[in-house]
Amino acid sequence: MQRAEPNDATPFLPDRLNLEALREASAGCRGCHLWRKATQTVFGEGRKGSRVMFVGEQPGDREDREGRPFVGPAGRELAQALDQVGIARDEVYITNVVKHFKFEERGRRRIHQTPKRFEIDACMPWLNAELEVVKPEALVLLGATAGKALFGSKFRIREARGRPLESDLAPFVTATIHPSAILRAPDDESRLLEREAFTEDLAAVARAMVG
Repeated sequence: MQRAEPNDATPFLPDRLNLEALREASAGCRGCHLWRKATQTVFGEGRKGSRVMFVGEQPGDREDREGRPFVGPAGRELAQALDQVGIARDEVYITNVVKHFKFEERGRRRIHQTPKRFEIDACMPWLNAELEVVKPEALVLLGATAGKALFGSKFRIREARGRPLESDLAPFVTATIHPSAILRAPDDESRLLEREAFTEDLAAVARAMVG
């Protein structure tokens, strides 16, 4: 008989908070039920002391298989925008609010499902620990789920997008769309407009880091 998860990752955190220890401990996290169907934990990637930290929603199908965040189609959109604004991907820290892929199976495809609040809350100790260790100068929230996880249920991406947000999480905090929204645009013209707006949001982050 399988034991019920505590819906809290806290018991799985290591005693010493450093990125290596956190990554190793996260591999065995059973804080909520999402680990049961996922291939593996997908922890954040980057160095302690990274000046910019990006937080998305959760790993997707490709990330779940490879064990790295933002390596699928949305990750390519992010990488392209970072390159255009002069931010090197290997100099930022990239993670997700939820560390396991939540999905439903449709034939051979695994379709992303938005995590519920209790699943987000269960996983938050990992993100809080990452913030404590990395201590970014700029924190960029990618999409509504990341925003609501850190700012509460009243957070609206349309209202928050592209402007500095009042927060103790980092000296500069802002939000933009999740790059997967670019891929969901209905046609080429809409995708181009979304891509340009997303890149401009990241350009504002780059300017803030120079100022």
